[in-house]
Amino acid sequence: MPLSSIFTSVATPPRPNGSSPTNSSPTPLSKPPKSKASDEDDEDDEESGESWWVLKVGSKVRAKVSMEMQLKTFKDQRRADFVSQGVWAMKFFNEEDYKGFVDKFQDYLFENTYGIESTEDNKVKVYGKDFIGWAKPEAADDSVWEDAEDSFLKSPGSATPVRANQDLREEFEEAANGGAIQSLALGALDNSFLVSDSGIQVVKNFSHGIHGKGVYVNFSGESYGAGSSMVHSTPRKALLMRAETNMLLMSPMTDGKPHTRGLHQLDIETGKIVTEWKFEKDGTDITMRDITNDSKGAQMDPSGSTFLGLDDNRLCRWDMRDRNGIVQNLANASTPVLNWTRGHQFSKGTNFQCFATTGDGSIVVGSLDGKIRLYSNNTMRQAKTAFPGLGSPITHVDVTFDGKWILGTTDTYLILICSLFTDKDGKTKTGFAGRMGNRISAPRLLKLTPLDSHKAGVNNKFRGAQFSWVTENGKQERHLVATVGKFSVIWNFQQVKDGSHECYHNQVGLKSCYCYKVVLKDDSIVDSRFMHEKFAVSDSPEAPLVVATPMKVSSFSISNRR
Repeated sequence: MPLSSIFTSVATPPRPNGSSPTNSSPTPLSKPPKSKASDEDDEDDEESGESWWVLKVGSKVRAKVSMEMQLKTFKDQRRADFVSQGVWAMKFFNEEDYKGFVDKFQDYLFENTYGIESTEDNKVKVYGKDFIGWAKPEAADDSVWEDAEDSFLKSPGSATPVRANQDLREEFEEAANGGAIQSLALGALDNSFLVSDSGIQVVKNFSHGIHGKGVYVNFSGESYGAGSSMVHSTPRKALLMRAETNMLLMSPMTDGKPHTRGLHQLDIETGKIVTEWKFEKDGTDITMRDITNDSKGAQMDPSGSTFLGLDDNRLCRWDMRDRNGIVQNLANASTPVLNWTRGHQFSKGTNFQCFATTGDGSIVVGSLDGKIRLYSNNTMRQAKTAFPGLGSPITHVDVTFDGKWILGTTDTYLILICSLFTDKDGKTKTGFAGRMGNRISAPRLLKLTPLDSHKAGVNNKFRGAQFSWVTENGKQERHLVATVGKFSVIWNFQQVKDGSHECYHNQVGLKSCYCYKVVLKDDSIVDSRFMHEKFAVSDSPEAPLVVATPMKVSSFSISNRR
């Protein structure tokens, strides 16, 4: 297909200093196709002068150039596949047209994302000079990825090789007891927990998954006490603490928004709420949007009394102990107040969305603008490293136990970042410990193929990507898992890091890995997580994978079949 039959120039977006397009061939620019629900919005855009690049092919394809198109290119076939109300494949007559299309798509994607022309100077403005490898991956230092592959093979946790012919085998499937499952809280000890809209089901941990009908804690007035604000509210987050004998339950104040002014502390052994806590700073009630443990293995600490909190512009540590050493509980006349022991309230604009911790308590935070910030375990005031965004909000973030790898979730792709760098003294460090300078490797993206993205359904957004669960120095995470609609998608971590992997051949731009396994369920998946690595057995390189839908929970083992 000739390039001129694909692209049509209809309008021009605002450009810096009134400059004009630099290309001489026809351009893929027009207003987006109008839907019945968006006619008024489009009219407003026309009045305000806003416009963007659109790919137009004949009368059937008219799509805004964006990551949502899930474009995948095949240089050896001169072909490009993408999603636009279906899955399409375009084949080009010659190498010149193919290369021209790919180059233009990359330029227009940058312009649509950042609202400025795709020039070298503008890329430096967006990414920063230290991160120019993110805009020009071919110029980035990829040696840290190669070093990481070597260290993986040498690590004590890699005695069982990760093979390409691994199979997923379903071990258990059980119906949920009570209401629809809202989230998973996996334990590293004896039990795990299914949080539903009516209560919490306790299940047993086994080497092949979780199952069994254990104790059920109802969200009722009897469990919560008179006057509790949570009697008719479903927890959005459940956090295990104190050797997994206690659970912190966080419920949103209003539907559709994650923020809350407090949380409830559940004693799992008695099934009773022992304290209803309130978030407060300097005598003023404040909100939190998320909470997490102090470190990767903190939930197993029997004496743990602190945890981390995150709000749009706040990062802090809360302490459940009274400043005077007196244990607070519901017998107090007023709601007990958590102690803000450490943290920082930033000026508006950080727009924090999610966070996670390493084994030593360092903190990674994802933001609405796509930035990912790294904080050391001894300061929350200033990030040691701030990775630029790629234009999509980070909705979830995870980090390996050793802090070397960061996994960010966006709606349309996962971003994997290596935080390793060599300092001026030749020592290898992570971005949590110091400024990384300019020897920063380009990230890698994990994506669905256009066909799988379309098959995943209308709600085909990535959610909750996680590494497999390790809480010991020297052990290596082996897999990554994310949820997309009815899919649970699993990547082999070593394969993603392997620069010679076939997925990366002849790719343009950031390297994207499409080699994964899929667990398909009949209903939308609520959550997918690997159990703690101690539950891995001899014939499997990985602990079981737990997949929850609203009404069922399943456990899968990864077996080595020849």
